[in-house]
Amino acid sequence: MDFLMEFIQDRWFVIVGAVIVLFLVIKLVKTVVKWVLIIALLAALYYYGASYKDQLLELGATVGAQAAAEVKNQVVKAFSDEIKEATYKQNPDGSFTVMTKSVRLDGKPGESDIKVTFMNNSFTVKMDDVMKALVDQAKKNAGIQ
Repeated sequence: MDFLMEFIQDRWFVIVGAVIVLFLVIKLVKTVVKWVLIIALLAALYYYGASYKDQLLELGATVGAQAAAEVKNQVVKAFSDEIKEATYKQNPDGSFTVMTKSVRLDGKPGESDIKVTFMNNSFTVKMDDVMKALVDQAKKNAGIQ
């Protein structure tokens, strides 16, 4: 026992230094382990996202198409309520404009797209049978055809 006490008394600075180094190692290992876990988590998220990239893009396209279809349905509904008062105007450049209280259609004869302005928002839709029927009804209201 005397030998141990003598060793501690003679080498106390070595023991204190070893304890300080031990605490630093424990702190650094925790920090390193923490960063390793964070990097592993980020890598897993990246891999997960990369694996499902096509599905996420497809979901975005589906939601966009559904939103466009819903807006088009709202435009058709509003337009069909106001079709009796729709005006048709032939513009000098060959294009036409159909207007009601809440909807405006701009297009050129023979083109496959038509510009729709509804609730102060403009977007382009395909000139399908429904849109063609709306334009034709506006022409009849104007006495054209």
